[in-house]
Amino acid sequence: MSSPRREPHLKLADVLEELGMSRAAFYRMRARGKAPKCIRLPNGHLRFRRTDVDQWLTGHEEGPVC
Repeated sequence: MSSPRREPHLKLADVLEELGMSRAAFYRMRARGKAPKCIRLPNGHLRFRRTDVDQWLTGHEEGPVC
């Protein structure tokens, strides 16, 4: 029996490109606790689950403008 496929993790560069954000702006946002949840690997690199990034984006949607 095969094991279930794990969700691929996004690299920081992928998330920055998707958000249209600089690395410096992302780290400022992260320092304030406002960035999407991430995983820090033993080598210090960050990885992101697609579902976490999507949930973070959904949480920042604005309602209809009147």
